[in-house]
Amino acid sequence: MKVSIITCTYNSAKTVGDALDSLVSQNYDDIESIVIDGVSQDNTLEVVSSYKDLVSNVVSEADKGIYDALNKGIALATGDVIGILHSDDILASDDVISRVVQCFDPSIDAVYGDLQYVERANTGKVTRNWRGKPFDRELFYYGWMPAHPTFYLRANRYREFGVFNLDFYTSADYELLLRMLFKHRLNAKYLPMVMTKMRVGGQSNATLKNRWIANKEDARAWRVNGIKARFYTRWLKPLSKITQFINT
Repeated sequence: MKVSIITCTYNSAKTVGDALDSLVSQNYDDIESIVIDGVSQDNTLEVVSSYKDLVSNVVSEADKGIYDALNKGIALATGDVIGILHSDDILASDDVISRVVQCFDPSIDAVYGDLQYVERANTGKVTRNWRGKPFDRELFYYGWMPAHPTFYLRANRYREFGVFNLDFYTSADYELLLRMLFKHRLNAKYLPMVMTKMRVGGQSNATLKNRWIANKEDARAWRVNGIKARFYTRWLKPLSKITQFINT
């Protein structure tokens, strides 16, 4: 099984090497690494070029944001399964990809696992744990979603059900997960291991204003898919993050 990993960069010279190093260290060989760059003004592309034995495709051009860049990567991917490794993130161990592949029996469309938020300067310092749960689509009603940086999906499902919706500013990942796993009832499997370490500073959580925008977009994600949330769904989603700090 070939696994395509998409890494989006923009002025990511300080961190992208860590991300690509974590790919190099994987004990699984059939990996396609794709880098989509938003015309970085630092030496990001120089860093990426030093991984020519790993990275098979590099595109550097203006885009409409990270979800547009991810869509470009999905269009280029030739793997059976597509995953995302943001330029600020690292795979948590050298067996992440191999264990993901082991989960993909013929009945499984997607795999996800646990995520750790870590300090930017010290990726060994965990600030928040995002622990997944065994898959149950009904959990979406209670504000749950898989950790998107740990989400691996069969490529043919993107072709069948679409890519990221660029009408969403910060919640296109939530809308995609809701569409794939809830609306279209794809079968996902939870892999109970820390798959990805994510440096703090995500866009949707950067300010209260952004969090409010994301909350409204989360509610809109249900409407655009023609499905109805419960009255408490919108409010339970941000509240669900409290336990992630308690469990740190």
